[in-house]
Parts: sequence; structure tokens; C-alpha cells
Amino acid sequence: MIGEKQSEQLVQQYPYVFEIDANLDRLVRKIELLSYINPQNIEKEKQRFFASKYTVEPEFKYPKLKFDPYKLHRLFFSQRLERIGDDSLRKLYQDIIYYYANMVQCIETIGKGKNFYYNSLRVYGTPTEKDVQNARFILHFTDEPAVSDMEKVFSAEEARRYFESFVHQYNFPLNIRYSTNIAAEAMVSNSTQSLLIKKNTKFSKNQLLTLANHEIGVHLVTTYNGLQQPLKIFSNGLPKNVETQEGLAVFSEYMGGALTLKRLKEIAYRVLAADSLIKGYSFADTFDLIHGQYKLNRDDAFTITLRVHRGGGFTKDRLYLSGLRKIYKRYQREESMDTLLTGKVALEYEETINYLKGLGLAHPLTHKSYSFDQKLNTNKTLDFILNNLK
Repeated sequence: MIGEKQSEQLVQQYPYVFEIDANLDRLVRKIELLSYINPQNIEKEKQRFFASKYTVEPEFKYPKLKFDPYKLHRLFFSQRLERIGDDSLRKLYQDIIYYYANMVQCIETIGKGKNFYYNSLRVYGTPTEKDVQNARFILHFTDEPAVSDMEKVFSAEEARRYFESFVHQYNFPLNIRYSTNIAAEAMVSNSTQSLLIKKNTKFSKNQLLTLANHEIGVHLVTTYNGLQQPLKIFSNGLPKNVETQEGLAVFSEYMGGALTLKRLKEIAYRVLAADSLIKGYSFADTFDLIHGQYKLNRDDAFTITLRVHRGGGFTKDRLYLSGLRKIYKRYQREESMDTLLTGKVALEYEETINYLKGLGLAHPLTHKSYSFDQKLNTNKTLDFILNNLK
């Protein structure tokens, strides 16, 4: 973190950059996609779908918008980027505006079928053939025998206490809230710096370690690191940051000794489910692929299907595996992860971030991810898989 005097000097040196950065910060705060994309009636529609013998398409309901999409679009594109003299900085903020404008269109069309799906593709892309091959490769491995660490015996309140204990090693606060409207068992809300825990759910010992490394060890680390940067965009998120951030988060599970073959298979199923969208599969078709053909239990198969079909077709989940592959390759090359933890940043912008550091507009990280300090994974099968991803 920089001192007040140094901060004032930077603002004087780059007045238009800080003005536009602050403007975008005010606009971006309104559009956290994950607060809109999670259906409000998951359990009800899940029971209806199961009762129909997996044939009736769920009818999900979504939160109402708290902003005017047209007005927000207009404000994004009214930013006077031409006043930024530095070409690299101007190009960065141009990319940022296009990225968030696409995000607004995503949120605006949630629940509107193909309209949302095509907007989602612009932001998150589609699984490549290589991604699909990697997913199938992972699913070829025989399931490991069940162990007591995988039994879901801990309540949401016990999970809370576990996370509060885990965060003691980090020098930042942990705000925990319970929620009934999230697709995952736990997730970080970047805008409120909170860890959301799904109410009325049970957790296994392994799941708690996984979520702690994933959500606290990376997502909250990058949230708080981003807040320490001179520019707000580090905490709001650079374009294409999801693949890098989720890759780091799953890699943190691996380094922290939490990653299992079951978890890696879950990520592989997500790729195949996202790929099924491209093939025009309905909710029931995707569920049949995961549950009927691949024999995943129906509750997990429903969650995976829900995650990719919510909103009208949401391809974000395809990025976990490709992100993990890229981060693991980086680890093999013994390259530092520090730049990637300085905020909600992306591999594609590493050169730009280093350029910003040279200008004093970006700083080294404040909080590091402790799981990266030593490799605690002892599962040779996982090592073999990760070493052989294409």
C-alpha cells in the first residue's frame, strides 16, 4: 500500500486515468453478475424436475435488476478516453469498457434464453476441442475409494467456524453471510468482500479444506490485494480475469492438499456440460449426459447442469479446467504467481501490469496465498493427469 503523498503525486501525474478509473468503479459496482445469475427457486425446481423423471424443463426465476441497462451502457461509453495520452493505458481502459459493457448485456438478458447465451459467449467463450479432450481424459480414470473425509457431516455453522479459524493466517477480515440462493456451497462476493455460505447444506472435511483454499486462499486474497492497488480496476476485475482467477483457485486446492480426483472430475463434467450448450442440448439433455451416460449421482448432476443452463446458457464453468492447465504449466516452468495475485487480473494482461508497475500505477501484492508455499498434494494420479493435459 502506498502513502498519501505518493498517491496524490500519482493523481497529479495521471489525472484522466484516475478520473476514468473512479467513474468506472462507480458504474461497475452495480453489476456483479453472480448476484443476478443464481436462480431464486432452485430447490423447488429441482424437486419438480426429479418428480417428472428428469423430463420437465425447470423454470427458474431470477432477481430483478437494480439498474437501468441502457443508462449504464451510455455512461460506460461516455468516458473520454482520448484524454489519456499514454497509448497502453488508453487501450487498457478501452478493453475494460468493452468487457463491462458486454457484462451489462449479459445481466440484462438473464432468463431470456438464446439472448443471454450469446451474450455469455462473448464474455466467457466456448470450450475448445482441446478442453473437451482434456475433460474426457480425466473422466477415464477410475473413481477412488470413498474415505471418511468425503462424508458430508458438517453443518453450515460448523463450516463458518472452520473458515474463521482458517483465515487467522491472513491479515484481512472475513465477513461471512448465509445464503439460500447460490448454486455453489460457498462463494466470495467481491463487491461486499464477503464469503457466502449456502444455508441448510452439509459439508465434508475435504470440502471445507477445498473451499478454504479456493475461496479464502485465492478469491479473497485477490479481492483484498486489489483494494490495496492505486487503481480501482484491480479490485473490480480486468477483462478475461475469470479463467486466471479460477485456475489459481483450483491450483491452490492442489497445492493445499485438498484437490481430489472426484473434484477434478467435477470440473471435467462442467466442461462437457458447457460443451453440450454449443450442441443445442436442453437442460434435460445435459442432465441425461452427466447422470444417465456418465453415471454421476443425480444431485451432483443437477448442480452441474444448473450451473451451465442458468440464465439461458452460462459458459463460465468451462474456464476452470483451462485455467488450471495454464496455471499448472506456469508452476512447472517455476514462474512466480505474484503478479496474478495482485488483484482480479488475467494472464493476458501480465505485460500491461508490469508496465503499470513501472509507472507506479501498480504495486506488489500485500497478501500472498499460503498454499503456494509448499506442495501438499500426495496424489500421484493427480500429478499424472495434470502433467498430461494438452
